[in-house]
Amino acid sequence: MPNGAQYSQTRGANTEKKTGPGINPMHIHPRPKRSDWAWYVLLLVIFVLFYEWVIDNPRWKWDIVAHYFFAPRVLAGLKSTLILTVLASALGLCIGVVIAACRMASNPVLRGLAYVYIWIIRAIPTLAMLLFLFFLSALIPRIYLPLPFGDANVFDIDTNQIISRFSAAVVGLALYVGGHSAEIFRSGLASVEKGQREACKAMGMSDLRMMWHVIVPQAIRIIIPPLANELITMFKNTSLVSVIGYVELLTTVQLIYSNNFETIPLLTVACLWYLILTSVAMCGQSLLERRFRRGV
Repeated sequence: MPNGAQYSQTRGANTEKKTGPGINPMHIHPRPKRSDWAWYVLLLVIFVLFYEWVIDNPRWKWDIVAHYFFAPRVLAGLKSTLILTVLASALGLCIGVVIAACRMASNPVLRGLAYVYIWIIRAIPTLAMLLFLFFLSALIPRIYLPLPFGDANVFDIDTNQIISRFSAAVVGLALYVGGHSAEIFRSGLASVEKGQREACKAMGMSDLRMMWHVIVPQAIRIIIPPLANELITMFKNTSLVSVIGYVELLTTVQLIYSNNFETIPLLTVACLWYLILTSVAMCGQSLLERRFRRGV
């Protein structure tokens, strides 16, 4: 065989071997731009300024930050923040599911009531809602349900007995989460094509099985990012309950620095704890997104 033909045959065999099954294809990467070095320099400048203004700045008083970071009073305020966040988020998500179902119902009364609820929650600031709930006894001294015929009541409760600082904080934040999460649930469910619902009906699937096995697994990928953002925001919204006298993390550090006048270090303690809580929640969000995006 001539040398030229032998070389061609060998070159073709090598090419076929490199591109055959089981061999990773060649990855093409873009050529680095010269302007990228400018961004690296900018990043270096940011690190230098951060070290000079934050790490090496004695006015931050990092020794005081370390002293109060695990202080019992601060940890007690952190515990109150976590309890308030978990309870308000759980109750708010339940409210959101119910309101989203009413918004998508065929009954016009349910749709109208759900729309009015979302409209009110969007319009009223969360701070004003907390104040309204805490001073509810000034508007409604007693909560009762009268019988249709007669002077007796099914129940009659003094409003001050059920509205405390803690209950007003939980209900107020839950109403806020319920109004916003309802629209997130509705948008996620509405994103699934109508044809899939019709196909499930044609196969004889019940509404519950259709929602659980077909609609929800597709909608959850769209629901998780905005819903996680709302729940992460709850860590910061718990600081609003200080207006009704409930003591949580930020209120705790405010009470401490009102006595020792170490304002910046104690605010730094609160911010660091909020950063830790948010980081943990964001890691959970990433795991959920990775779990529900398998196969996509």
